[in-house]
Amino acid sequence: MKYMLLIHGEEAKMNLATPPGAGMSPEFAAYDEAMRKAGIVLAGERLRPTNTATSVRVKDGKTDVLDGPYAETKEQFGGFYMIDVPDIDQAVAWAARCPAARNGTIEVRPIWPTNGQ
Repeated sequence: MKYMLLIHGEEAKMNLATPPGAGMSPEFAAYDEAMRKAGIVLAGERLRPTNTATSVRVKDGKTDVLDGPYAETKEQFGGFYMIDVPDIDQAVAWAARCPAARNGTIEVRPIWPTNGQ
């Protein structure tokens, strides 16, 4: 079954640990490699900082485009992994191994198949 591991954390702290453009930290490189060796990772990326975000809302047929995130929150969405594992227990186990879990939150969500699978 496919799951998204959504990485949330305090953006300022994440950027201090590994500044944007600096590449992957050794901890994340090891985690990434372990997932690849296990053959479970389908995709994964770090997101650019929230000040580069654009939010789009349509209400009553009118499109509003806003710079930055829509809501102020303590933790920001900083990246993701999409994995394919047999069950939620294994997805949670991989989330717990994520280096960001020590300082932030890894949200584990099953992917809702839209192609009948």
